[in-house]
Amino acid sequence: MTFVVAIILVVLHVVKGGWAIALLAGTATLETSQNLFWLWYSQRRAVQVGAETMMGRVVEVAEDCRPYGLVRIQGELWRARCAEGAAREERVRIVGRDGLTLEVERAAD
Repeated sequence: MTFVVAIILVVLHVVKGGWAIALLAGTATLETSQNLFWLWYSQRRAVQVGAETMMGRVVEVAEDCRPYGLVRIQGELWRARCAEGAAREERVRIVGRDGLTLEVERAAD
């Protein structure tokens, strides 16, 4: 954005001569360094998406699991299966998945 403003200033002859070249070079350097920084920053970690990333997390039961029910994960409701059963608001650990159904077990607090 600053580079665009610099170009407009040069085109409108607000900045002239050697200062115009210095302004364009400086803003181009600034824009390039910012873009490279944010590119590096965004690629620091691997992308974490999908049901596989939930394995091992401890979550809260939203609807009784006897054996099927719902668990709440970051505001989302997921269908869950708990073989030993779990009551509402109880904490369970995600141990696997079968399609879109999560396999959970009671968490040892």
